[in-house]
Parts: sequence; C-alpha cells; structure tokens
Amino acid sequence: MAMLDQKAYKVREFSLSGLSGISDQQLEVHFGLYRGYVNNTNTLNEHLNQMLKEGKSGTPEYAEMTRRLGFEYNGMILHEYYFGNLKANAGRLDSNSRLGQAIAQSFGSMDNWMNDFRTVGMMRGVGWTVLYQDPSTGWLSNHWITLHQDGHPAGFKPLLVMDMWEHAFMVDYKPAERSKYLEAFLNSVDWSEVEQRLVQEKAVRPIAA
Repeated sequence: MAMLDQKAYKVREFSLSGLSGISDQQLEVHFGLYRGYVNNTNTLNEHLNQMLKEGKSGTPEYAEMTRRLGFEYNGMILHEYYFGNLKANAGRLDSNSRLGQAIAQSFGSMDNWMNDFRTVGMMRGVGWTVLYQDPSTGWLSNHWITLHQDGHPAGFKPLLVMDMWEHAFMVDYKPAERSKYLEAFLNSVDWSEVEQRLVQEKAVRPIAA
C-alpha cells in the first residue's frame, strides 16, 4: 500500500441530517470515528513512505505498520460506502429496477434477499454486513466482515454496506436493540446509489450447470 510521495486522503462530507431512526447526534459521533480512520491512514502512509526512503522496509516495525494500514484504510473506505448509501426520506427498493431484478435473480426473490441480509446482520459479534456483486458473473451475495480487512471476497464489488459495530448505533440504541438499528438503516437506504454501484460485465469464470 505504501508508495513514495503518497497523496493524502481527504475527509469526505456527507449531508445526512434527518435520517429515519438514526439521529444527527449519532451521525456526528460516527463521522468523528470516520475522520479518525482517514487521519490514521494518512499518518501510517507517511511513516511507511519515510521508512521506504530510509531503507527500513524489511523491519518488524514496517511489517506491523503495514498490517495496521489494512485495518485503517478499509475502515475509511467502508465508512464512505456506508454513509454514501444512506439518505433522508429514502423510498423503498423497486422490484422492477435493475437492482431489484439483480437481487431477485440471485436470491430467488427480494424477500429472500432481505431475510438473508437481516439474518447476516444479526449474527453475534461486531462487524459489517455487505451485499456484494461478483463482477465476473454478475451474481449478488451477502457477507459478514469482522475486522475491516478480514473476509472480503477478492475482486467483489460492495453494493450495500451496513455497519454493525456498536459505535454505529450506541447513541440511539442499547446493544440489545441492534435489530431496531438494523431496521432504521434499511429504512434509510439510498437505493439509487446502491444501484449505481452495480457493474455490468460478461461472465469470464466458468459456472457449473
């Protein structure tokens, strides 16, 4: 990840006031955490780049810092996906939309997908629930990501990203009320943004009949 003269990442701004079931106070806490990931990513890149220049890339410190960068970087990116797929006064997912049809094709029906997404989101532990698309086949699947850098299917495209760490809902809901937060999230999804993340590519990987 580190490279000489790495450009610094900038904090993105998201206008999300008025979400249904997710308060502005909760969002401010969450935005602060996101800014920390951006700052830590930039700081780690600066340190790693300096170590590269000094010929210290083979040290244990460099290795540990590189591992840490994966956590901070993915924390930054996943939060940008998360905030980016929310909006106030969100509508319902149209079953006739391109996204609705892709979900129905992959899961049999939109209800099947929604039930599966909720089930994955309610698994014990902290992490992320992500609806991915395999660009080589077009198929969609739900996944549980624990630490930010662990569990991502290589090459898959995140479409819908839901943060299930307690920091995402601790202001509005108790830990035992995560199901209420999950429903608040689903009621605030910007489905048009999620649909724009869909990619259309021909299958290049053989698929069993």
